[in-house]
Amino acid sequence: MDALMVFIGAAVGAPLRYLTDRLVQSRHESDFPYGTLTVNVVGCFVLGLLTGASSAWMPLLGTGLCGGLTTYSTFSYETVRLFECREYRFAALNAVVSVVVGVGAAWLGLQAG
Repeated sequence: MDALMVFIGAAVGAPLRYLTDRLVQSRHESDFPYGTLTVNVVGCFVLGLLTGASSAWMPLLGTGLCGGLTTYSTFSYETVRLFECREYRFAALNAVVSVVVGVGAAWLGLQAG
């Protein structure tokens, strides 16, 4: 049953990631990956909230939804791409902000849960 819940959550999280990323990124002219940062921070907060509140929803919302919503691979790729394009400040900013704000969001979610 848990595997089905993970599947359902991921089936919602992945398209939500794509749509949110496109919506956020379309509002910025910069090469900075605001869309990926947004979905990752939101996912960190939601996972922290779930961890602090109840583990009963973890397969559906934690592993499935947050797993489909967040994306470490895209974050890594976009950071490397920024370095390759000699956008060193954006690359460093993306790495630092993603980690610091992501961990902060998870902590806030945990406190709220």
